[in-house]
Amino acid sequence: MELTLPDLKIALDTSWVLMTAFLVFFMNAGFALVESGLCRAKNCVNILAKNYVVFAVSSIAFWTIGFALMFGNGNPYIGLTGFLPSLINGSASFSALDWTSVPMAAKFFFQLVFAGTAATIVSGAVAERIKFGSFIVFAAALTAVIYPIAGHWIWGGGFLSTLATPFHDFAGSSVVHSIGGWAALMGAIILGPRLGRFDAQGKAQTIRGHNMTNVTLGGLILWLGWFGFNPGSTMAVDARSIAHIALTTNLAAAAGTLTALLASWYLQKKPDLSMIINGTLGGLVAVTAGCDAVSMAGAVVIGGIAGVLAVLAVFGFEKLRIDDPVGALSVHLINGVWGTLAVGLFATIDGSVFTGANGLLYGGGLTLLTSQAVGVVAVGAFVVIASSIAWLVIKAVIGLRVGTAEEKEGLDVGEHGMPAYVFDDL
Repeated sequence: MELTLPDLKIALDTSWVLMTAFLVFFMNAGFALVESGLCRAKNCVNILAKNYVVFAVSSIAFWTIGFALMFGNGNPYIGLTGFLPSLINGSASFSALDWTSVPMAAKFFFQLVFAGTAATIVSGAVAERIKFGSFIVFAAALTAVIYPIAGHWIWGGGFLSTLATPFHDFAGSSVVHSIGGWAALMGAIILGPRLGRFDAQGKAQTIRGHNMTNVTLGGLILWLGWFGFNPGSTMAVDARSIAHIALTTNLAAAAGTLTALLASWYLQKKPDLSMIINGTLGGLVAVTAGCDAVSMAGAVVIGGIAGVLAVLAVFGFEKLRIDDPVGALSVHLINGVWGTLAVGLFATIDGSVFTGANGLLYGGGLTLLTSQAVGVVAVGAFVVIASSIAWLVIKAVIGLRVGTAEEKEGLDVGEHGMPAYVFDDL
């Protein structure tokens, strides 16, 4: 059978979409290394188990319910078609994805790895004190219902995408990172801080992670994975767009790394490696919404501000007595919000591959910034309410937190019956 030029284009586009989705899937390894390394050795198996199982849970939850709620044909607030999709002849149920010509199964898999990422974000913020089963139940609720409904508003043809000046989130600063961040925030608040994290006067006590080698390797894997996350969101081999997005993504990461280094060095008197790595991730999160819409200089500014925010937010959450062992809130929530709003400031038609409206700093006035702010508030309010309900129901039915003795001993033995490290005394 002779392939036509359109056939070859679809084949090439599909290969690109799946290759980048595989990179995003590999980010699970990065999250596992970062989160386990920043926690204590006695909880390492628990963190690894959560990060390993969460993608399996997300796969089933998103396939059965979530994909339909997010992309199914419905109304401005929720999708209503395509549950338990076969994905072979299901394109009529998912008109919101008609803009890309790759097979429906490729569209599903690419969106699945994003949903799994949102659930993984929660793991770090609730680490070292949550019951394993309770986290798994919440991850299922997040990827089946909470994430898809808010995602429908933006990527599924919902009301935020149909504003007079449409809300813009190219690859998920809000859809993935702030949704995961808001859900993580409510989990951390409802769980409460780890034993010993704050003294009787409320002063934060340092609890150090056990393996900075793993954290560093995980950070580099995540940096690599973002070249699937952002450029892959083109869902087609558009050479100019892919190249532009790859460069804005990298420049924001580099700027976030350096500003976090400087901020940490100034505030802590020594350059803290964990802060530096979180600065990189903060820059990546922040540029994700506008990686297609900002210039190279804009990406540097967005990433640079994100690196400082990633450091300052750690101390801010400490003052609020909110315990986040890995800095997930500082990276994903704070910079998910910042990156979304930054589109309304830095979007430029002439200096990017964007075809929408210019941001405030490029003569576009407040129209795009207003749409971005509306989206931030709408998504934040919904996820805070919905995730709080989910956390509280789980707490009432099966409990959220391990017992005091188990928390002191470590969740590895208490929850999984095994330590992470065994040293034979030969």
